[in-house]
Amino acid sequence: MLRFTSLIAAVALTPMIATAHENDVSVTRQDDMICIASNGAPNHDMGLFPNRANPNAFALQTLTFCFPDTPQMAGAVTSELMTVGVTLSGLPIRPYTAGYFDANGRGGIGRDPASGWRQQAMHDPRALGMDDQNAHVDQSGLYHYHGVSPDYLASVSDTLIGYAPDGFEIHYAPEQQTSSWRLRDGDRATAPFGPHDGRFEEDFEFVAGSGTLDACNGTTGDGTYLYYATDGYPYFPRCFVGVVNTDFMRRN
Repeated sequence: MLRFTSLIAAVALTPMIATAHENDVSVTRQDDMICIASNGAPNHDMGLFPNRANPNAFALQTLTFCFPDTPQMAGAVTSELMTVGVTLSGLPIRPYTAGYFDANGRGGIGRDPASGWRQQAMHDPRALGMDDQNAHVDQSGLYHYHGVSPDYLASVSDTLIGYAPDGFEIHYAPEQQTSSWRLRDGDRATAPFGPHDGRFEEDFEFVAGSGTLDACNGTTGDGTYLYYATDGYPYFPRCFVGVVNTDFMRRN
């Protein structure tokens, strides 16, 4: 069960560092939801945008992320959400890309999903113009994380780094919790062929028991289900065992 007062305390512990824009975040309760609102600016320095690999410029946002105050387990797993979490500083966690293998695309990547091979962002972050915080901006100027940010981690007081759309907490404890996703053996059966090297999402498979976490990068401890961010794939939870708020991220 989420504790509203503890979330306020966690946000209060996050230093508001003046950068190109200063992080502005607030937490409110709306009926049975807790909502984190922000201006989309991180609480740490960000890289230069646009850059050679990313033509998009950062822009302030009006973001609101709402999730259940009391998370409930669902009867089915929810997947394919673009925004998989929100940090305590009010920034979106969005590990997926919109790129797929396309022999006719620039660098072999295009927007047509027909190949079935989706570009995996953290295989080559610099190719997507990410900064050293594993983040970049999209066409709307939205700054978002594809992997754990070292500077953001330095701003939090414990392992809690954010919340998922179903309200369960997201933690980072790499010495205690590890992913159970692994690279597949052998080569890809279809174009672009070649070994499963992590360039695409489908290069990975879940191997139960190979790590401590389940397929959604979560586990139950002390009677409470928790998600974890990890240093290896999938980096953040990509599926959700609880009842998600389908209106999790709002932009005004």
